[in-house]
Amino acid sequence: MTVPLDLVVSVSDHDSLDGVAAQARRAEEHGFERVSAGETTGWDMVTTFAVIGERTDHIGLSNDVLSPYGRSPTVLAQTALTMHEATGRRFRLGLGTSSPAIAERWHGVAFDRPLRRLRETIDIVRAVYEGGSVSYDGEVYQLGGLSYDRSVPENPPPIDVAALGPKAVELAGRFADGWVPQLFTVAGLNERMDDLRRGAELGSRDPADLRVAPLVRCFASDDPERAREETRMMVAFLIGAYGPFYGQSIAEQGYEDVVGEIRAAWEDRDLATMASALPDDLLDGVAAAGTPEEVCERVKQFANIDNVSAVRIGFVRGMGPKDKQTTMEALEEIL
Repeated sequence: MTVPLDLVVSVSDHDSLDGVAAQARRAEEHGFERVSAGETTGWDMVTTFAVIGERTDHIGLSNDVLSPYGRSPTVLAQTALTMHEATGRRFRLGLGTSSPAIAERWHGVAFDRPLRRLRETIDIVRAVYEGGSVSYDGEVYQLGGLSYDRSVPENPPPIDVAALGPKAVELAGRFADGWVPQLFTVAGLNERMDDLRRGAELGSRDPADLRVAPLVRCFASDDPERAREETRMMVAFLIGAYGPFYGQSIAEQGYEDVVGEIRAAWEDRDLATMASALPDDLLDGVAAAGTPEEVCERVKQFANIDNVSAVRIGFVRGMGPKDKQTTMEALEEIL
């Protein structure tokens, strides 16, 4: 392995922030480079990562992801700078458009012009990072004349973008410091990498300077069939139930009929049929589930893709503490 591993903490698996912080500490002990977690309708990740930062020593911290539909661009910049200070300069700011369901049904904001909103958010965060008066006259945001009233570090928190589609990935390459893709096959990720490189070229940047960390859901077990079926269920759920974007991306990677079957089953909330509609080649294409040796080999395939900087390891719904420990110990062998 020539690249490090990150770990995505499944916050919903824990009953307390103490449990989340303990999982992050275990990741640190096993040699993972960074730890991250997503924010939907549970605990907010700002408070959560402040706790994690206090209880870890050196592991990097990233949020997956904060959305401009839930926080204004200037608040996102304030948050990033404060978290960077609180965690000893270990923080990376993860941004993304999230989904129509979260924006509209949780934040009460129309999901309009997502890419333009994301682009302007990055511009404004950068402006705050530069210090001085922040004025911005965009299509979505208009700001006038106030300043961030703390000193800004020489190296403020990098900005990572979670994106799937070609235009969004091009935007990440052009304006962000990193890209966090997920639910891509190796072939699909290689193809989308062309969009990232094009964006970097448009921004007069070197693609090698971007931190590309694909998220791969992993379940290593001495009961490989159980690991595969739990992972199959989760991947099918993400495709069918998690808004339009995951399914669209999978369809564009050559699985349009599969996505259609899974979404039809979701209409009836038929989870078993959703899982059975996910073929083995797609399961093995986007996830790593099976014996410890099989999981390690699959992760290595993603690690060996050109311009991949790290592989972000995600757990699978249904894994218990022992399953997670087994998976981390297996992957520790290739760190």
